[in-house]
Amino acid sequence: MSRRPGTPRLLRQLNDRAALELLLSSGPLTRAELGELTGLSKVTAGQLLARLEERRLVAMVGEQAGGRGPNAALYGVVPSCAYVAGLDVLPDRISAGVADITGETVAEVCVDPSGHNDPVRLVRGAVQKACESAGISLDRLRAFVIGTRGVVDPRTGDVRFSFDLPSWHEGVLAQLRRDLNVSVTIENDVNLAALAERFCGAALDVEDFVLVWAGVGQGLGVMLGGRLHRG
Repeated sequence: MSRRPGTPRLLRQLNDRAALELLLSSGPLTRAELGELTGLSKVTAGQLLARLEERRLVAMVGEQAGGRGPNAALYGVVPSCAYVAGLDVLPDRISAGVADITGETVAEVCVDPSGHNDPVRLVRGAVQKACESAGISLDRLRAFVIGTRGVVDPRTGDVRFSFDLPSWHEGVLAQLRRDLNVSVTIENDVNLAALAERFCGAALDVEDFVLVWAGVGQGLGVMLGGRLHRG
């Protein structure tokens, strides 16, 4: 297996990614705090922040009072630098939401799917409406996830079977990716609920748990060792 060499460019990319993740989870931070958390020197942390500022990924959002000398600048991720969309697909409605990179929901809409049997057209219409409500263009989306009651093939990512969504079939995922030209993921809605509970809900930081879903049908989401298990 080939390995990428530890070139300066690769190391900068890794440092930039680590800094963005820290700013999203623990920010805003000063240059010194960022250097301490990443293990980088103040000079390297400053160069890193300059790169991210140039790419409009981070910006100065305030100041932190210290001891002697001027206040330290606080840096945070620019919320509008990236957006994602999430959709909940049901027989009687499609709910679509758009969130910025910080996870803040900036728009939510519902679309009536009655009389329309083309999943690609329905999804695109719902996402377009949500983007218009958020005041952004469709090409600002970096990715979106679709939740469905159907059985999703873990190998292909396509809906293998859905009793109340018969128009969702194998090949829809590829069509969506071509049409929207963005990363698209289809997942069972109960599995998505389990992931949500794991990262920001009742099971926050719990490695092993089972989520039982009681609705129109019975569902089960299983997390083992912090990973979703499908089956």
